[in-house]
Amino acid sequence: MCGICGYVSRKRIEDSVLCVMRDSMTHRGPNDAGIWNRDYSNGYIGLAHRRLSIFDLTELGHQPMESTDGRYTIAYNGEVYNFKDLRNVLISKGYKFKSECDTEVILYAYDYWKEKCFERFNGMFAIAIWDSVDEKLILARDRMGVKPLYYYWCTTTEDFVFGSELKPIMFYPGFKKNVRHDALGKFLCNKYIASPDAIFENTYKVVPGTYVVFHDNTINTETYWNFYDEKDEGLRNQIIEFKTAKSEINEIIIDAVNKRMVADVPVGTFLSSGVDSALVTAVAQRYSEAKVKTFTIGFYEKERNEADRAKKIADYLGTEHTELYVGEKEILELISDITDYYDEPFSDSSQLPTMLVSKLASDRVTVALSGDGGDELFCGYKMYDWSYIAQKADFIGNVLHFIPGSDIFKQNVSPELRAFINNRDAGLKTQLFVDVMTELASSLLLNKEVFCPKFDYEKKMDYRNWQERRMLLDMMTYLPDEVMAKTDRASMKYSLEVRSPLLDYRLVKKAFEIPQNFKYYNHDKKHILKEVAYDYIPKELLSGPKKGFGVPMAKWLRGPLKEEIKMYSDKEFIRKQGIFDQEGINRLIARQSVSDKVMYSSMLWSFYMFQRWWEQYVS
Repeated sequence: MCGICGYVSRKRIEDSVLCVMRDSMTHRGPNDAGIWNRDYSNGYIGLAHRRLSIFDLTELGHQPMESTDGRYTIAYNGEVYNFKDLRNVLISKGYKFKSECDTEVILYAYDYWKEKCFERFNGMFAIAIWDSVDEKLILARDRMGVKPLYYYWCTTTEDFVFGSELKPIMFYPGFKKNVRHDALGKFLCNKYIASPDAIFENTYKVVPGTYVVFHDNTINTETYWNFYDEKDEGLRNQIIEFKTAKSEINEIIIDAVNKRMVADVPVGTFLSSGVDSALVTAVAQRYSEAKVKTFTIGFYEKERNEADRAKKIADYLGTEHTELYVGEKEILELISDITDYYDEPFSDSSQLPTMLVSKLASDRVTVALSGDGGDELFCGYKMYDWSYIAQKADFIGNVLHFIPGSDIFKQNVSPELRAFINNRDAGLKTQLFVDVMTELASSLLLNKEVFCPKFDYEKKMDYRNWQERRMLLDMMTYLPDEVMAKTDRASMKYSLEVRSPLLDYRLVKKAFEIPQNFKYYNHDKKHILKEVAYDYIPKELLSGPKKGFGVPMAKWLRGPLKEEIKMYSDKEFIRKQGIFDQEGINRLIARQSVSDKVMYSSMLWSFYMFQRWWEQYVS
């Protein structure tokens, strides 16, 4: 895992400035650093890299790396797990390699297959390649969006800047930190900003499964992995037999885990009491000659703690288990660090426990495997229950929407029921509860306008089953830009690489071939994945309720964070900022102080996170 950044411009950027941009991400790569600068016919190109050494720990893996003929130069973040297979293919084509790292394989894979090479990579990656002959820069992001990649493009100055994070872009000379108010509204509703959007004007994220080509001050974006096509292909090739589907899933998971256990540094796993991380750990242990190192965070509050169950799983599997119990004090102390590493507004509070387990693991390993992806692929979230119920009851909402006097009736019901009744857009059915947050967010903003935070991706999904639509939508939005963004920033804070076997693209394709009733069977979520897990771990060890990585947000906002909330909602602070409505913020604080409704705590936390971010990066 690493950090990359660079620029293409009419003007040359001093090496010292490029180093500042690069070193704003030292946490992503503490082992080595490099820069590369050249002029070309229309201006200048610079690439920079911070390295976290995983394969070939020698200087042969140094980046940016040039091809032997000097045509291509690469700066790359991530891992390509099938690089040895690709290396052998390229050797058979006459290529010679100096190193044992995947960077050199990517470089020559691009030389041989050009942009088609991205389809051949099994891994997580953010890649920048400069072609000195065609004078173009190529940025590519992995299919599932595990690795982040931002870019800034100013057409008037002809500056193009990219980075693994926003920080290097913010350090680029002349960059203007103009906040996009449409993106802010979406953030308040969703807790994150989805690709291709970013918080600043003229700044974007590379969409997962695509590559961007910058040439002669123009941008062209191409897709090499399309969720719609993959889903449609899966529906055409449905596996009828449950036993067959289970066996094929198991085979892919075994290979995906084994590929991700390969490294020249110590490897371990995150372990909770949930099915996903337990299954990944069980497979890793079964095929490992040594005891797998496992890591769990526990909470002193019984209602949130699942470390005791995780320990029972670890004992059964025979792992080398490490657990750390924490209280509110340890978690609250991390809040001051959040915006250092989450340099775009982000408000999923589970980022805090994720930071803690990453810190715990980083003391003993450099790579950790996680169970991320299981919920989206195999129908694990509570939201999928609600999608099922909403579809069954949609006719009731339709009746209530069109009966005489419905407008007056809707004004006197809860926001949740109002959202259900108003959910009449056939193309956006699974996003009904977003309306609840949109209504609340608009009351906080000075201009009262929240650009629709719903995702149009759903309009292209003609699947009858709302669950399937919502799951695919989450794979395209929530998974890369919330779940994986959270894990990436939390782990990189401690220079820890996290790998996600359940996001192997082969497993994603296989999940599309599995009928929905294998995943959601008699209201049992992740049914088929659980059946796979039970072949490794007794059912009774996995049968308890999953408590997740939540924190007592409502309690904190009324207690230890109350004074900070008051400071960030101060009349003068709000007036100078010119974004929020003072009365709307005061109403939200008052409501949250007396109500345990999640919508109020969630929105106030998002406001708090944005204000901390604004104070650090904008004001």
